Amino acid sequence: MNRHSLIELEAVLAIVRCGSFRAAALDLGMSTTAISNAVGKLERELAVRLFNRTTRSVSLTHAGRIFVAQIKPAFEGIQKAMDTARSQQETPSGTLRINAFATAAREIMVPLILTYMQRYPQVHIDLVTEGRLVDVVAAGFDLGVRRADLVPSDAIAIPLGQMQRIAIVASPGFFKDKAIPQVPQELLAYPCVRGRLPNGALLQWRFEKDGQELRLDVDGPITLDEASLARIAVTNGVGIGYLMEPDVREDIAAGRLVRILEDWTPTLPPLCLYYSNRRNSSAAFKTFIALTRDFAAGRLR
Repeated sequence: MNRHSLIELEAVLAIVRCGSFRAAALDLGMSTTAISNAVGKLERELAVRLFNRTTRSVSLTHAGRIFVAQIKPAFEGIQKAMDTARSQQETPSGTLRINAFATAAREIMVPLILTYMQRYPQVHIDLVTEGRLVDVVAAGFDLGVRRADLVPSDAIAIPLGQMQRIAIVASPGFFKDKAIPQVPQELLAYPCVRGRLPNGALLQWRFEKDGQELRLDVDGPITLDEASLARIAVTNGVGIGYLMEPDVREDIAAGRLVRILEDWTPTLPPLCLYYSNRRNSSAAFKTFIALTRDFAAGRLR
């Protein structure tokens, strides 16, 4: 089956709407010859006459009336879709899909995402959190949030804040009858909450001090693959935890957790919002990027 260009279908509908080839040509910004050729080409390919033409009038044939009745709703649907797409270039609307580590999502949820939603209520945010690294473009996401060292080299990245840190923590009661470890190696004698990476490997605990780096395979009664679960286990005295500082900052401040080995806990690269180089981006995308840059620069109030 031959595929017909939209201009041929648009020409037929314009002639019906305007009542003549000449008026339709003016309406579409075409010459009368061009619109006549478009209709003639379509009629030849369909092997049916759509219009009865005289020097003074034009009218649809029986086949033409059936054809117009069938294509008109579909064409109006296409036009509506095109108008909707154009409107998204002008007014922030539609959906923005964001992929992030859970910890990263918690960090930006209130100051960035909820602020954006309040300013642009017509935009729907679809935030997906997962530990594994994904190709945001291939997976259909508009934006990603990861540590700077995990951002693809060909992506555009906006740093979101200061360097991240690890926190080694335990519940206050955990050390009631135990000495507090002074160096990382002493953790090997304590129960720890182990972590599992998205690829299935066990998380090694990394430490650093005065240029010396150390990695430990700790042991403990439970292995978890989600930071919020690890936090629950640690606050309930199951063992010592190795968590991102933002995930336990409030617990430390409230006294629910105590921090140890702080002089050994390494810093990590800052979080970044990143995206591929995009042309003709929607208004929703552009305004989110603009707000992110304000957030990164400390201009949000």
